[in-house]
Amino acid sequence: MPLLDVSSLSIAFGNAPPVVDGVGFRVDRGETLALVGESGSGKTLTCRAVLRILPAAAQLRAGSIRYRSGHSDCDILTATPKTLRSLRGDRISMIFQEPMRSLSPLHRLGNQVAEVLHLHRSISGAQARRLVLAQFERVGFPDPERAWSSYPFEMSGGMRQRAMIAMAVISRPDLLIADEPTTALDVTTQAQVLGLIKDLQRETGMAVILVTHDLGVVANMADSVVVMNKGRVMESGRAMDILGAPAHGYTAKLFAAAPVIPATAAPAAARPVSADPILDIRNVTKSFTMKTGRWRKPFVVTACRDITLTLPRGRTLAVVGESGSGKTTCARVALGAVKPDPGGEVLFRAAPGSVPIRVHDMDAAQRRHFQRAAQMVFQDPYSSLSPRMRVVSALCEPMEIHGIGTRAEQREKAAEMVRMVGLSPDMLPRYPHAFSGGQRQRLSIARALTLDPSLLVCDEPTSALDVSVQDQILSLLEEIRDRAGLSYLFISHDLAVVSRIADDVAVMRGGVIVEQAPPDTLFYNPQHPYTKALIAARPDPDITRPINLDLVARGAGAPSSWPEMYRFEGTEAPALREVGSGHKVRCHA
Repeated sequence: MPLLDVSSLSIAFGNAPPVVDGVGFRVDRGETLALVGESGSGKTLTCRAVLRILPAAAQLRAGSIRYRSGHSDCDILTATPKTLRSLRGDRISMIFQEPMRSLSPLHRLGNQVAEVLHLHRSISGAQARRLVLAQFERVGFPDPERAWSSYPFEMSGGMRQRAMIAMAVISRPDLLIADEPTTALDVTTQAQVLGLIKDLQRETGMAVILVTHDLGVVANMADSVVVMNKGRVMESGRAMDILGAPAHGYTAKLFAAAPVIPATAAPAAARPVSADPILDIRNVTKSFTMKTGRWRKPFVVTACRDITLTLPRGRTLAVVGESGSGKTTCARVALGAVKPDPGGEVLFRAAPGSVPIRVHDMDAAQRRHFQRAAQMVFQDPYSSLSPRMRVVSALCEPMEIHGIGTRAEQREKAAEMVRMVGLSPDMLPRYPHAFSGGQRQRLSIARALTLDPSLLVCDEPTSALDVSVQDQILSLLEEIRDRAGLSYLFISHDLAVVSRIADDVAVMRGGVIVEQAPPDTLFYNPQHPYTKALIAARPDPDITRPINLDLVARGAGAPSSWPEMYRFEGTEAPALREVGSGHKVRCHA
């Protein structure tokens, strides 16, 4: 008998056709079922129906969801509120995709996770605290005690997602529903979290429904796969069969769009050093003084240390690393939003051969010109556009601020930019909520392009997108770069994405660059243990090539645990040395 049996499930809103239509699948104890598909395919709505936490306007038109465990055998769609309360969070847990919406901003993380134990177990406060701290350590918090006493807004998106994972598994449920559980995580942390879920399955026999668009995660985790599109099941079966030979055209299209790290057979040819850099970041260090409150002394955190990077005009420089490695701080320093510590400088050349501008010593006129020439595309397409402004107003606003053109010319330029990113000008009167995540990211790119910049800083522009939409955005960025001669500073944690778009890659860990090389050289001959961990941690959509968790753990560990040539303690990192043409590694001589 399966643990969960979903049969002929149909969900609709109002008088519209069903958004989930005739969906059915079974999950056995200890099994991992992957629900795969693009945004809007009905994956999340199907999973929310299992917990009966659908939106108020949703109508369950048909079907059944039967849960069987121990002495429990009930149809969840007809279960009483008391039965549902005993199941939710205890026997059936769910990891939600957006942790900031799922966690209370008014309560500390430790108390929120411990609440699950207090609700469903007869347990003391001391016991709950001990179990939560142990779980925090298992999901990758470097300082579990600090995580316990922190509020959600004090943590990065990846850290908040770790707290959500800890909350979902703390009660050791029979069934874990994981809705894009690793979207906000770095690839090294993702690999460790996937390993943690597998360990829990082995220990407890827990079943998992994994909602994802990452086929690499599916290949490493799933026993069976259900592929959904527009509310219907396109294909289902054993993971080995579907990943090895997809029968449906939609499944094959998803596979073709998935980015992969290239299997290079030879190092990249030596590239001449450009005599025309558009951006020079020299010896940049940035420290922040953190206030702790009460009687504790403030302490200093160094976000990045001794960063030197050069971006040639018309090229793409990628900065790769995990959350907290200093990538975004470097981008903010490059754009003048954050001032570096004394001794560092950023130089910008608006036109070939022009006199460089010191970004952090600009006067008002120079700053205004620089802000037109350097624009940013942010990570979260949902937060990049004001929900109260129509798209046409959002796109015209930069031109209004800089006094460019008449109102008619601004609207014409907005329409031109929307067409450039593959959307229709008919969409301009709409509000952002009317668009999908991929469309919003296209609009964010269009907004950044309205001022005809020469430098675009892209901060994780594809991390929140489906593989097919991700493929479209990367193609769009490549096309715009080649057509308009743009230069990109591309921030990412995904080496597969970087391998496609970058001309040069700098790998950061703990605020320092540990390795730098062109993509072909980096993938052909990675030297640093952390670079090797990043490459090993990227899930490959090939069921015969699982993640090497041992290699990931070695490279993602503390610098003091690295091989002697790369090892260091505290801030005493070795120098960045050239080991080949254009290939630099931070190591001892």
